[in-house]
Amino acid sequence: MQIKKTLQKIYVLIIVVMAVATVIGKYTGLDYVSDNIFGAWWFSLLWAVGTALGIVYFVKQKVRRPIIVLLHLSFVVILAGALLTHLTAKRGTIHLRQGKATTTYTNLEGGNGELPFTLLLNKFSVSYHAGNMAAMDYASNVTVSKGESKSQHNISMNNIYTGYGVRLYQSSYDDDMKGSYLSVNSDPYGIPVTYTGYALLFFSLVAMLTEPKGNFRHLLRTNAVKGTVSLLLLLVGTAAKAQTVLPKAAADEFGKVLIVYNGRICPVETYAIDFTKKLYGKASYKKFTPCQVLTGFLFWRQEWMREPILRIKGSELRTKLHLNEYIASISLFAQQGYILGPYLQDAQGEQDEIAKQIFDTDDKMMLLMNLIQGETLKIFPYTAPNGSVDWFAPTDKLPRSMPAAQQQYIRSILSLAGQLAVQDKVGMLNDLIFKLRKYQYRYGGSTVPSRTEIGAERIYNSFQFATVLFIVNLTLGLLSIFFLARPRRYALFTWLMGLSWCVLTFTLALRWIINGTIPLANGYETMLLLSWLIMIVSIATTRKLQIMTTFGLLASGFMLLVSHLGEMDPGITPRMPVLNSPLLSIHVSIIMVSYALLSLTFVCAVAYFCTRRSTKANIVQINSQLTTLSQIFLYPAITTLGLGIFIGAIWANISWGNYWGWDPKETWALITFMIYAIPLHSYSLPQFRKPDKYHLFMFLAFLSILMTYFGVNYILGGMHSYA
Repeated sequence: MQIKKTLQKIYVLIIVVMAVATVIGKYTGLDYVSDNIFGAWWFSLLWAVGTALGIVYFVKQKVRRPIIVLLHLSFVVILAGALLTHLTAKRGTIHLRQGKATTTYTNLEGGNGELPFTLLLNKFSVSYHAGNMAAMDYASNVTVSKGESKSQHNISMNNIYTGYGVRLYQSSYDDDMKGSYLSVNSDPYGIPVTYTGYALLFFSLVAMLTEPKGNFRHLLRTNAVKGTVSLLLLLVGTAAKAQTVLPKAAADEFGKVLIVYNGRICPVETYAIDFTKKLYGKASYKKFTPCQVLTGFLFWRQEWMREPILRIKGSELRTKLHLNEYIASISLFAQQGYILGPYLQDAQGEQDEIAKQIFDTDDKMMLLMNLIQGETLKIFPYTAPNGSVDWFAPTDKLPRSMPAAQQQYIRSILSLAGQLAVQDKVGMLNDLIFKLRKYQYRYGGSTVPSRTEIGAERIYNSFQFATVLFIVNLTLGLLSIFFLARPRRYALFTWLMGLSWCVLTFTLALRWIINGTIPLANGYETMLLLSWLIMIVSIATTRKLQIMTTFGLLASGFMLLVSHLGEMDPGITPRMPVLNSPLLSIHVSIIMVSYALLSLTFVCAVAYFCTRRSTKANIVQINSQLTTLSQIFLYPAITTLGLGIFIGAIWANISWGNYWGWDPKETWALITFMIYAIPLHSYSLPQFRKPDKYHLFMFLAFLSILMTYFGVNYILGGMHSYA
């Protein structure tokens, strides 16, 4: 018993230390807390003592279930790997100059470390985004020599070198482009052990949900949830002047022009919506439509460059450069040039919050420059003599086989359109746009979408379906809780969910028509389909379990909220290659699903405390089911949260050379995981078998979710912050 109490105290103490450290880091910096708290001997000792006591307690309790043993063993292995990394890993930086070989690197303490090979920089190169001098990627071509063995390698932002127990990562470069900085990471013992722990964890978390004699499968067999298994599986799984903007009707006509965007051909209207969201964070600017915003920058560059449409997300960059939240793009230019230029080079290879904000702002400026220069406007199709069809922007190099008159048309049409717009000759401009569309249909051949597809896309663009539906579903879900004791009125919510499902069905049908394939191509469409499935299963099972209407509305609402958030910052411009990893996408998606499921345990707690004193038979029955349903949400939530956290760690190690950095968001994700893991131990913590105490804990535990998302984003900051 003494071991158990001591273990509990250490467990809670570790959580408290991590939470307090993130707050201290807000004022002292991440490096300080990494060195003096997370990297301190006493913090490692806390983990070691807690692990040792956990092993002793396990042995004394004679735990024999293989999956449970394996799950807890995985944490021991992960902690052992972390300790090995802390004690044996070597990190530092190499400064290479072209043509000069080196066998040493500078370690974190400022001293010299020996490389197990000779490294020679042959050439350094930078590839730039079109439109300005912001680096898109940079690469070092090096020769690695060891005795008689020599080999050449390219090290870039998305391509590391691994050999002789050393990993080399591209970090930065010299102003004269003849020197390069590489990060060094030698961790031959910690990484294999840690990855072994990850593998054990992934297997045991999934097995926890599928084990025939496990708690989760037992919950699914209870009377409270018969008929709802399929649902749970789904869950797992004032402004510009009048003369500087086109009239709405004319801008809409330009929006009907076709463009190559995101690998497909679609109306310019679609590009304009994403363009406006990217710059402003909303689908419209003041009273202007996205097409008016796009044509404003295209035809009235100087005037629109003075519009405060660029949103600077982070407070750090705003403070550093003395900027407002919304600025005019012209304010980023001064007599000495582009004011972000010097900061961009300093930020290369950095992972802190201000670097993230610099890159985000520069992305928006690249987007603007590319539009103004016409580089993104691939609106001119050409059918080559061999029958192939390509689409060109007016700035592209045109094929020699293209007739001179056609080349002249492509080079001059947008300039002529701009003149007509400035002269307010709207009628002539509309005629010009109409002829451009005829040109597209004539030369676009089979690449031009059908009129049905274009019509479907224009309908889809005219209404923000996901935004409205997530607000409606979450609102209805919360309201339905207060009508659980009134079956007749509660039935209205089922009908309203059916109406919401019909609207979502229409939305998915539009996307299916637009893309020509089932809408599962990305995270946004996956969330829409999950919401659709959740609602239809909830409608089908609500007769057996009345409260499924509430859960269906809330679960689908959370999924739609996630999809809405993902669409508010569309990926128009190219990202750094390191951010395009599929592991990163999987990491984010799984974490968001976990938070949605954990939010439902909070809803269960709210519903329980709102109705627990009722004596009505149907409410008493529902209350008896709420604990079971909450636990059913909890198990897959813990599984997805654990998978998401450690998939993110693998991605970070591959990309940055460090699988755990104690950033506030990853620290709070770990805290959340540890907090929500507590009620799973109802055998050793019998208080969680009592509904009152269980739901009170789940209600309070939700504060960690709020801190992980809102607290980190808007208070603590960090490289994971979205604010």
